[in-house]
Amino acid sequence: MIMTMSTPYIARTITSTIRQVGRSRPKPRPIHVTVQRPASTKHPRGFVPPTVDDLAELRERVQEFTRREIPEKVAARTDRDNDFPSDIWRKFGEAGFLGITADEDYGGLAMGYQAHCIVMEEISKASGSIGLSYAAHSQLCINQLSLNGNNDQKERFLPGLISGQKVGALAMSENSAGSDVVSMKTTAKAVNGGWVLNGSKMWITNGPDADHIVVYAKTEPDKGSKGITAFILDSTAQGFSCARKLDKLGMRGSNTGELVFEDVFVPQENMLGQVNHGVRVLMEGLDIERLVLSAGPLGLMSSALALVLPYTHSRIQFSTPIAHNQLIQAKLADMYTKYRASSSYTYSVANALDAAHSTPNNTPNTKDCAGAILYAAERATECALDAIQLMGGMGYVNEVPAGRLLRDAKLYEIGAGTSEIRRIVIGRAFNKEYDESR
Repeated sequence: MIMTMSTPYIARTITSTIRQVGRSRPKPRPIHVTVQRPASTKHPRGFVPPTVDDLAELRERVQEFTRREIPEKVAARTDRDNDFPSDIWRKFGEAGFLGITADEDYGGLAMGYQAHCIVMEEISKASGSIGLSYAAHSQLCINQLSLNGNNDQKERFLPGLISGQKVGALAMSENSAGSDVVSMKTTAKAVNGGWVLNGSKMWITNGPDADHIVVYAKTEPDKGSKGITAFILDSTAQGFSCARKLDKLGMRGSNTGELVFEDVFVPQENMLGQVNHGVRVLMEGLDIERLVLSAGPLGLMSSALALVLPYTHSRIQFSTPIAHNQLIQAKLADMYTKYRASSSYTYSVANALDAAHSTPNNTPNTKDCAGAILYAAERATECALDAIQLMGGMGYVNEVPAGRLLRDAKLYEIGAGTSEIRRIVIGRAFNKEYDESR
């Protein structure tokens, strides 16, 4: 007789297993101090990089989770209905995926950025849009709070976000401040006991659903980039609203919105970091954001390969599988090589960041964080196009997910800085290095 187990039981079992990954012995609970962690510290206290076996075990656990909780019918429905399956948040939390880089004191796993990339890749392989929302919650919101929040802020916000009881987002871009984000117009005016925010934010992933939002605003507009401050906003605050949910080409179901702030009061204790130091938080956060997001295209490329390899070996034309045709083999080989090269780049950068955890004031390599997502994003679009071509007429109909992969992949050439901006970032980094070497 085959015995079945309920989803909560399985999730608890997976959570228990994952929480042991990379943990050879229990760690004592650190003593809380009032000093805020420096923004350049990228890992929790006592971080130990996971081993190769730890990471392989984690990947297996995430794959088990996605097979059960995000089968193709869920991914297709999310895309078709443009509606995120909200019950997945608590399931992510029960499995331990939301706090993958966060301190164990607040319910996190403290496994680092290699682990975060693995979770991001495997979720994105199952559904690009669910993967994108996962990244906005776990990286853009939770990791920002973990790195830059004080103890009081982390104790108030992280447990709910890591458990999946609360949804997080980050609000940076505006309608007139996309690539040139420091030209943002949203303002924060100091008042008794806190700040009053006015303005709007655009293209905010998880914006329509978020409970807690990291918001960037101009506290001294005349100072330009040196007058930006970060805040933690509760979405129940009076004067805050989501003006509309956007109807996107791809990443449908990753709910994205336009946010409006009309005299929204944010208490002083919700200021994230120091006043007028938000741009440092913003820029260093962008480096890690680009690194973790580069795993999204990896998942889409892997999904494209998983789609076309069986098809090309079962599709018979001229009395032979089309995979025996050298032109078809060339496309398959190119897809595989692009995926493997992109994967090697992303995980080598993540490995270097984890390995440097004990280096004082270590910062991510800006060139490689931009380079990893630049390369992976463009290769993912190419692989999705090849998947459609390899499947011919079937690839062009919505009965199969090839078209969805293409629409989802294109987002990664635009979000978190366009491909053009990433090339500029790399070029400017070269110029800075050259000037400093003279």
